[in-house]
Amino acid sequence: MSRKRRPNPEDLSPREVVKRYLKRRRADATDASVDSWEYRLKLFVEWCEGIGIERVGELQAFDIDEYYDIRSGKIRPSTLEAEMWTLKKFVEYLEQLGAVENLTDAVRIPDVDEDDRSDETLLEESPALKLIDHYRNDDRLRATRRHAFLEIAWHTGARMGGIRALDLRDANLDENYLEFQHRPGTDTPLKNKRRGERPVAIPSEVSDVLREYIHGDRHDVYDDHNRQPLLASMRGRPGTDTIRTWSYLATLPCYYCPCPHGRERDECKMTEFAHSSKCPSSRSPHQIRTGSITWQLNIGIPPEVVSERVNAGLDVIERHYDKESPLERMERRRRQYVERMGVDL
Repeated sequence: MSRKRRPNPEDLSPREVVKRYLKRRRADATDASVDSWEYRLKLFVEWCEGIGIERVGELQAFDIDEYYDIRSGKIRPSTLEAEMWTLKKFVEYLEQLGAVENLTDAVRIPDVDEDDRSDETLLEESPALKLIDHYRNDDRLRATRRHAFLEIAWHTGARMGGIRALDLRDANLDENYLEFQHRPGTDTPLKNKRRGERPVAIPSEVSDVLREYIHGDRHDVYDDHNRQPLLASMRGRPGTDTIRTWSYLATLPCYYCPCPHGRERDECKMTEFAHSSKCPSSRSPHQIRTGSITWQLNIGIPPEVVSERVNAGLDVIERHYDKESPLERMERRRRQYVERMGVDL
């Protein structure tokens, strides 16, 4: 009986090798990371197929350079940087397989200015606190799901995946803290896996709101794994798109002030579920996280404490999340340090 001939790595198609590569990476990366790599490499595969590259062994440095030039004319520098890093890791894998030789150095990574890399949009302190105050004092809105979401997102600075992962059992309201747990086997992984697990203290006023929400507006449902999500939809645990929409709805400014864009609330489609993301003043979960981290730093919580609360490194917080102006940072230093420099005789 003859053995089946094993394929040479260089004879595999780009689509086949990408599929193989992503399967390998799922063992050491989160589903969200693999999904983003899959999208970026899908674009590269489609480009290869479009120009007639049927085997990865055909790839040359000129092809990589050509792809860079095409993508650089279509997307932002920060997006290009992410795509090229993903492509570089994939080409390294091709070299490990023996499908190509000396091709990794041909993958150019753009030198991105920090201003291009970091998204400056955030939910600022003033509208956030005005929204929360309005929710707390409006009998129709207090302890609704969108109110509960905003209280959690603002007072913890957690990622959207962490908020989605919260169960009823994670809300330790008598002790005023929320417990973030990595549960990948039941569809709620945390970005940093076990390193992302942590208790996060919340003010007692937030616990009061969540307690009212649980006993009132919350849907008493279970998810597909027989768990009870804290923030529940009618069908169980919401998907990320649903939570993102809740975020847009929760941050509409017309709850607490006249529309800053000159529209009438009763006639504005952007107050509707399907169109809330189009409001220029509504904010995504990531933008709430950015604003929350800046606010926590601004009110004097030490950066190392904020780092633990939001599960992000100090360098990442400074580079991507701390959006204060130089003057605001000076004022923060004044409050924390300079005012201690008085001379007492």
